[in-house]
Amino acid sequence: MQKDKIILGLILRLAIIILVALLSGCGGSSSGQGDFTRALFKGPDNITAIWANDGLDKVLKGEVRASSGANTLNSLWDGSSINIFGAKNEVVSFNLILEAAGEGASRVSVTFDSLLHDSGYTITSRHTSGDGVFNFVGRNIELFYVRYLQIKGLSLMGYDTYDERHIPPRLRRPYQGEGFGSGSWQDRPAHDSFYPDIAVPLELVGNFDIAAGSNQSIWADIYIPRDAPAGKYHGEVTVDSGSSQASVPVILTVRNFSLPDVPASRTMLYLGYEDVSRRYIGSEYPQDDSQKSLVRMIRDRHFMLAHRHKISLIDSDNGPDPWPEDSPRPQWRPRLDGSLFTAANGYDGPGVGVGNLVYSIGTYGTWTWKDEGQAAMQEHARGWVEWFEKNSPQTSYFLYLIDESSNFSLINRWASWINSAPAPANRLRSFATIELPDAVRNTPELDIAAGTLAVGVTSSWQNALNTLKANSDKAAFLYNGRRPASGSFATDDHGTALRELPWGQYKKGIDCWFYWESTYYNNFQGGTGETNVFKQAQTFGGFSGHDPVLGDTGHNYSNGDGVLFYPGTDRIFPEESYGINGPIASLRLKYWRRGIQDIDYIVLASRKNPRATAEIVNSMVPSVLWEPGVSDPADPSWVRKAPSWPENSDRWEEARKKLADIIAPQ
Repeated sequence: MQKDKIILGLILRLAIIILVALLSGCGGSSSGQGDFTRALFKGPDNITAIWANDGLDKVLKGEVRASSGANTLNSLWDGSSINIFGAKNEVVSFNLILEAAGEGASRVSVTFDSLLHDSGYTITSRHTSGDGVFNFVGRNIELFYVRYLQIKGLSLMGYDTYDERHIPPRLRRPYQGEGFGSGSWQDRPAHDSFYPDIAVPLELVGNFDIAAGSNQSIWADIYIPRDAPAGKYHGEVTVDSGSSQASVPVILTVRNFSLPDVPASRTMLYLGYEDVSRRYIGSEYPQDDSQKSLVRMIRDRHFMLAHRHKISLIDSDNGPDPWPEDSPRPQWRPRLDGSLFTAANGYDGPGVGVGNLVYSIGTYGTWTWKDEGQAAMQEHARGWVEWFEKNSPQTSYFLYLIDESSNFSLINRWASWINSAPAPANRLRSFATIELPDAVRNTPELDIAAGTLAVGVTSSWQNALNTLKANSDKAAFLYNGRRPASGSFATDDHGTALRELPWGQYKKGIDCWFYWESTYYNNFQGGTGETNVFKQAQTFGGFSGHDPVLGDTGHNYSNGDGVLFYPGTDRIFPEESYGINGPIASLRLKYWRRGIQDIDYIVLASRKNPRATAEIVNSMVPSVLWEPGVSDPADPSWVRKAPSWPENSDRWEEARKKLADIIAPQ
């Protein structure tokens, strides 16, 4: 009897397999190497499955979902082809997953360099090597070999742990009621797993191996040129193992509208100096003109890579020598006037010829004239305003007074000195990182307040925002990011976290989102020193040991905090160096760009149908930032409530498609 049941079960399973294959189109690779089993697209040799997603559902290194029979169908993968859509002047992406569930695969290569429109128009990419990865002209398709980092503990700067629902889904313990968890670190589904984050240009890697029982992600960015005709484009991703190959069809639908060069979602991301120099030249500051020239080029490439992701960089006025002028350093001029972002410097993509949108004077309080008194401050303010109004009037600029200080009287005094100055000095805006309610109550002279929060009293924060927005001379910024108010920048957060962040920014009318660092390679604040960022996920906070619930931990222990660029050359950890003079992007930059581009969709759609657009926004981010409120008004530092936005990345793609249909109905 038991044997008969087993045979019957096998027959039923085989029937289901055949039915799924038929419904999926029952095709294979163009080379004849692929076939379908449970909608399984099989690769060459030991590659047991090939599939794709949008990358926001992070596929951990040890997962072999398709080979294990899991359903991998999603918004862009139908079991046989990759289907994506986008607007002109937009970067769209997909993540190709190659699984080796049994034996390992060796000498694997991936190619994808052309998409053809019926008219004959092509979106193509040319071969390059070395520093050629920083020349984007003629390279509208980029492939990246994804590297992984092991998550050994929770990111305490990205979320609190008193409510398991605040923790990203893959790292939540079982919980009951309002997030009351039980179990240990080992009960967190993705404990000690390897998370994808480092997007190494595939040209720097060439052929690669896939370890047995694991997968390898290959990320693809496609920039859709402004002059690309609307309609369908067809291409293939080819996976080759030397002796055989498989090809995966790619179908791109270009919608009949363009995204703007200037993003509606404004950002500013800090780029350090000493950390970058140490990694690329071996010392904090250049020693001669040759090194100065090299460091300047490397920094310019950070600006270009950020520009490709629609993100604006800032830095401080420190450098290899003091800068006494009331104007930006000379290297900043092409960044501000847009000439850096042109084909002459190897730039193509969003924002050609458009300057960096923001400039911070004396970031983190590094301006040198703070002790010279009111008259000196007003004189310096006059010089800065005159320079910007003459040379770069389109740039948003401000004086970064102080960082995370509760000395409200000092902040207000400095801001009042500028405001009381004769024109044009009084047009210099003042900035400080201070919570919005504190700014309204205690520093009314301050022009720009940048706050950060995980939870907040709804009325207090909303009233403060309303007060700031009512005055055209003032602005409200937020910085960093912390669940459940917003998605976080933690490596172990879900990929939708940074897609959500600009949506919350848009919904609440936040003028700019500031992230505190992008090249924090030396964890001096945590006392752990130089970090091998290619091997160690923890970049911020201290390490005090292993906690049975939190995993590896310490004061403010966090993964990826302050690191959004990886060094293309690493003189401190030379075994990790790729020998290129410029940065390697994190996938988190790409997630953030996806959200930034979504806001351009929202703005365009709102012009056509504001009501329908608002409904889409509210459905995706129904309760964000301070809207969830607090659980105890007497202690407004906590709330037991799950984040409101969907973690399922397909929901976000559905929303983007609805917005596209409002903008340009098909």
